[in-house]
Amino acid sequence: MIHFTKDGLDKALAQKGLLMVDFWADWCGPCKMLAPLVENLDKEYEGRVTVGKVNVDDEQELAIRYGVMSIPTVIFFKDGKEIDRKVGVMPPQVFTQVLDENA
Repeated sequence: MIHFTKDGLDKALAQKGLLMVDFWADWCGPCKMLAPLVENLDKEYEGRVTVGKVNVDDEQELAIRYGVMSIPTVIFFKDGKEIDRKVGVMPPQVFTQVLDENA
């Protein structure tokens, strides 16, 4: 699991492939509920999808750049372009559907 800073996310977005980024914060209860799912997806899709997290308290500039108004927000990027986003805690199938269709 990659914990992105601004520079790290910019480098990841410059690469080809699928990227899933969880925008979260330590104080966010729903974020803590979603964290195990994100960790499982990181393992399940290892080698096919890059999965990372952005702490919005530490990386406010990234939250602003991507218009993250509520957390948790998971944004999916393919070849550097946003292709989907999910806001809030959702069942695993919601995330795996996006990953399976684009990986």
